[in-house]
Amino acid sequence: MPRKPAAAPSRTPTTSSPARPARAHEVRIIGGQWKRTRLAVADKPGLRPTPDRVRETLFNWLASLAGAGGGELPGWQCIDAFAGTGALGLEAASRGAAGVLLCEQDAALVAQIQAAKTKLAAEAVRVERGNGVTALERAPAASLDVVFLDPPFDSTTLYEPALRAAARAVRAGGAIYLEAPRRWSDEEAAALGLVVFRHLKAGAVHAHLLMHAAHGTA
Repeated sequence: MPRKPAAAPSRTPTTSSPARPARAHEVRIIGGQWKRTRLAVADKPGLRPTPDRVRETLFNWLASLAGAGGGELPGWQCIDAFAGTGALGLEAASRGAAGVLLCEQDAALVAQIQAAKTKLAAEAVRVERGNGVTALERAPAASLDVVFLDPPFDSTTLYEPALRAAARAVRAGGAIYLEAPRRWSDEEAAALGLVVFRHLKAGAVHAHLLMHAAHGTA
């Protein structure tokens, strides 16, 4: 008698399958006490939450500076100067930052960030509607451990003043995260007293970690 064909292997997903990726119009916190928490993102032209892979790499970079494992930033003081969705600042708070200022000019985005803060009961987070460069200029010199800079890609005039203000506000050994549509050269960073400590490209995004020239090495 002819043999029956072997049964096809089951395609039923197992319980060990990875967490589903964040959908459009939501962002997922990827580490710390609120890991896997999903937050709504406004459907606004030009609003680009930092991709998960870039955020994960960024916080590993920062944790290496903090001397902490697991991407943690215990006790750090941070400003997310162009907060947008608030993903970077909320991620920092999730990972143990003691103080995080989220600064955003768009009223609807400010309301959404405030709702996320309330949902998370994020006591370390402060939300402010205003100009990110002004907030950095107002910060005491050398008072911050990290500044997150993710200006709108089409607002090219914001990058230099934001970097200049951030360089003054960040302590020796602290860091500035810059997200931009192009790579910033070592020469451009050096003109501001900074050095490109780390860089990666993911799609259209160039992610930089900058430090004071006396403390960073490329």
